[in-house]
Amino acid sequence: MMAAITAAKEKNQVILLEKNQELGKKLLITGKGRCNITSSLPIEDFIPNIPGNGMFLYSAFKKFNNKDIIQFLEERGVKTKIERGNRIFPVSDTAKEVRDAFLKELKKQKVEIRTNYRVEKILVENGEIKGLKANNETILADKIIIATGGKSYPLTGSTGDGYQLAKILGHTITPIRGSLVPLEVYDKKFVLSLQGLSLKNVAIKIEDQEKKKIIYTDFGEMLFTHFGVSGPIILSSSAHLLRYPNIETLMKNHKIQLHIDMKPALTEEVLEKRILRDFDEAKNKELKNGIRKLLPQKMILPMITKWNLLETKKINEITKEERKKMINSIKNLNLEIQEFRPVEEAIITAGGVSIKEIVPNTMESKIVKGLFFAGELIDVDAYTGGFNLQIAYSTGYVAGKNTIGKE
Repeated sequence: MMAAITAAKEKNQVILLEKNQELGKKLLITGKGRCNITSSLPIEDFIPNIPGNGMFLYSAFKKFNNKDIIQFLEERGVKTKIERGNRIFPVSDTAKEVRDAFLKELKKQKVEIRTNYRVEKILVENGEIKGLKANNETILADKIIIATGGKSYPLTGSTGDGYQLAKILGHTITPIRGSLVPLEVYDKKFVLSLQGLSLKNVAIKIEDQEKKKIIYTDFGEMLFTHFGVSGPIILSSSAHLLRYPNIETLMKNHKIQLHIDMKPALTEEVLEKRILRDFDEAKNKELKNGIRKLLPQKMILPMITKWNLLETKKINEITKEERKKMINSIKNLNLEIQEFRPVEEAIITAGGVSIKEIVPNTMESKIVKGLFFAGELIDVDAYTGGFNLQIAYSTGYVAGKNTIGKE
């Protein structure tokens, strides 16, 4: 949508072909339907948050940054707000408002929108774009922007079509993997008992046990699922993990461990003092009732099982060793990571059209003249926090800006 709007402003006649019945289906589900528009961080801080070829985006961010997208939306009636973690959302908390602002501008710029159109082939002659075939119809064009998204969330239309179109034209497609994807753990019984539980303000460390090396740390919110773990800090960790050498083999060999500190603000000594105070107040109670201040309700019985204690054991019968075990698991709950969830469950896709074959300050193909790329289709990907959407706006803007029409 950004590419089409910008190309139309460059006095092109623009046709936007959409496989779905409506535009922006994927945008509508971003930020759990609220749309995390972008980040409020200075634009120079975006690249460190893009582990997948961030430097490639340097010139695109210079040409269209987070302030530009906020201005674009606010000029079209979308008021914004900053939330925790520098995340920017619409005040209305609805992604539809953001999508509709794009639709309004497409209409204003007289972009011809054709929905339920599937591109079958891109036509090239002597290394130059000539048009395309879609729905058994030939459409002539001297510039084409492929902005089909990646392979994550296929129900929104992201089924990897763009990769095939680019590959047929001679482009290299780097391996496609899910990024910002939940993680499966080996102890399914434990996580299943906690399914749906969200932990806020926890610290995580992910360790390569073979090398005794901490390979990722973060602080924030996570979620237990029926297969393992998810939530913002887990999703961001996956973007880092998928680039770690031999990660799949290490996971298979039980060598990647997730350490969760549920009380990162407290040292073990301070936590012990707090537990002793709680125990003093509840000395005649059963264990399951005496630790209600310590853990979320849903976690009490699974943790008691983990400690090999009886839920009916009296608080005043807890030994010093048992207390130490409790403290250790609250400060260092360990889960072995088994594998990444499938790419279809990922928020975004890592891999795609090789950046070596795209001119970074125009988004034009180095292989086919008049062919441009934008968004997730390109081999770039970022952490959570609005960075991936900013990549879409910035690359879409740059691609559209450089499709200067013929006289």
